[in-house]
Amino acid sequence: MKLPINRKLLVLLFLTVIVFGPAAIAQENQNTRHPNILLIFIDDMGWPAVSALGNEHVQTVNIDRIANEGMLFTDAYVNPQCTPSRASLLTGQHTARTRFWHVVGRYGYPYMRMDEPPYNENLSREAYTMAEMLQDNGYRTAINGKWHLHTWNSRYPDPDGYYTYLFDHANAYYGWDYNTIPDNMHYHQQTDKGVDFLTDEAIQFIDRNSDSPFFVYLSHQTIHGPVLAPEKLIKKYLNKGYPEEGVFNATYLAAIEHLDNSVGRLLDHLDKTGLTDNTMVIFLTDNGGVDAEFSNEPLRYGKGSMYEGGIRVPMMVRWPGITGPGTVCKTPVHAIDIYPSLLEIAGGTMKQQWTLDGISILPLLQQEGGFTRETLYWYMPLYDAGWGATPCAVIRKGDYKLIEFFGDYCDRENDWKMVPGRRTELFNLANDLGEKEDLSGKMPEKTRELRNELYQWIHDMDAPLPTLNERYDPDRAWERTRLPLNFRPILENELPDITFRAGENFSFIIDPHTFKEYDDEELSYFVCAEGGEALPDWINFNPDVPRFTGKSEDPISLIIEVKAVDPQGAAASDKFEVIIK
Repeated sequence: MKLPINRKLLVLLFLTVIVFGPAAIAQENQNTRHPNILLIFIDDMGWPAVSALGNEHVQTVNIDRIANEGMLFTDAYVNPQCTPSRASLLTGQHTARTRFWHVVGRYGYPYMRMDEPPYNENLSREAYTMAEMLQDNGYRTAINGKWHLHTWNSRYPDPDGYYTYLFDHANAYYGWDYNTIPDNMHYHQQTDKGVDFLTDEAIQFIDRNSDSPFFVYLSHQTIHGPVLAPEKLIKKYLNKGYPEEGVFNATYLAAIEHLDNSVGRLLDHLDKTGLTDNTMVIFLTDNGGVDAEFSNEPLRYGKGSMYEGGIRVPMMVRWPGITGPGTVCKTPVHAIDIYPSLLEIAGGTMKQQWTLDGISILPLLQQEGGFTRETLYWYMPLYDAGWGATPCAVIRKGDYKLIEFFGDYCDRENDWKMVPGRRTELFNLANDLGEKEDLSGKMPEKTRELRNELYQWIHDMDAPLPTLNERYDPDRAWERTRLPLNFRPILENELPDITFRAGENFSFIIDPHTFKEYDDEELSYFVCAEGGEALPDWINFNPDVPRFTGKSEDPISLIIEVKAVDPQGAAASDKFEVIIK
């Protein structure tokens, strides 16, 4: 059966193609699908480094354009260093859950007062990343730039990623259709740190995938050290009288302007290709700025710090037709909120079981109300000498922020002196943005309330707390090592006592969940009788299984010590009793 042909419709379609061209049809397709997403993630750029938040040294006109045409978030938060923020952003989870509270690769301070809990060094292939979720919702995905979620050394001879990029073979594990693979893996320490290169990569991916929803994760290496910028821009700021080194040095300011120019190229390209109206642009940074090069005032301190200068960052979102231009949001949000927000925008499909700690900020972007969370948390049980960081956790509830130092505190105002003992600080950010007045003594009830709530959250997250360090040596406290002195397997389940009958063969295996190593490394097992004595002849141990077998003709009891050792020699041990009746 032949269907009748509507000749007028055919003529209309023909004229549409002739008069308006394919761009008209492409534009129509753009407006009837889920929005494209361009996420620009900057390294080490502090809260006041954009002129929209106070930078008087560089006019970041293009970055500000995102805020002017969309929404500026004044109270946006991340974690205070690179790896933790990237893990939280891409998983939508707190560091207390991801165990990524420490920068990778491995290093630590084995003689500090507290012993840092074991942390993850490699993002698991089982993680359901933001990119995988967007793929499942029909998006084409690209990562251009810094990865920093895997470690690389003799312990991991075949890793999935490097500091500067994810390896090509690992794309499918983490949800990427395209991944920028540089010819030079050290490009982040040369020329302009890859700003132009990565921007070009993002533009080319957009052009190749404009016929379908796309997600571009543009993860810049700048403005992380070594800070680099084009010579022409450096001379511009030198000629203005800025110094070659120190705070507000010419190279640092030039790097900010170079970044801003690259953002301008991206926005202009979206305009040129007709993609602007259906593309959400998100701009934020991974932690506060290095305060030795750019002051984070009025915030306290900078990168690596638990104070506002370390965790509060610039964030702005442009979403034409949804978010009104020039709007300002003072509601606290966190990088963990971006994943659930994009999930809702993309269609809501999650094909894997995955816990999200963040909540969607769509009610804020749409200015429709309904955003009800009032409490944010941070878990940072680590030391880092570069930033005066000691193990702590943070809660912000309303305007109040409490910092709980678990075992000691670095007094940066007093020659970086280490002060032993637990310490609690309370601030009201509404009238003390610089966190200068500790209210914990004046407001004991509020301090106790927030402190209890913080510890309850840590308990609910099943996060391991730091413990007192048996190797503590105050004279060597800031001595840093990459050796495994303060890393170890941990005992997850105690070994149970076991009873058998005399004269009968027995066999039992150590529960594989008894010992755990957060890097998922293979553990070696060593056993002995209590006190280091060799096992008696009637019992045998196979470390490859690991299994005990044997038979005793006579009633006897034996205490056995089991030690689990990781490839670096760090160990955990337990004892149990074998009873022969």
